Amino acid sequence: MSDIFAQNPAELELATLMVKTLNLEIAAANVDPEAPIYGEGLGLDSIDILEVSLAISKHYGLQMKSDDQNNKVIYRSVRNLCAYIEANRTK
Repeated sequence: MSDIFAQNPAELELATLMVKTLNLEIAAANVDPEAPIYGEGLGLDSIDILEVSLAISKHYGLQMKSDDQNNKVIYRSVRNLCAYIEANRTK
């Protein structure tokens, strides 16, 4: 599969972090930034989301909270998650 999705550099960086963290069998450039992260799309489950949250915390200095009422929106897609990180990151 070729690089068919329009990712900005921050989205590609996040997709790369997710692929490496979870050992996904997809190239980061082939992650659709609009596809669902949870369930269909990337097919992540709650344990995967926890691992991604820990990686985000270490990489971006951003504490992701499991009880955040906006998590369904934040984790809807790589694009949503990236926008949240960019607005709230400390490093």
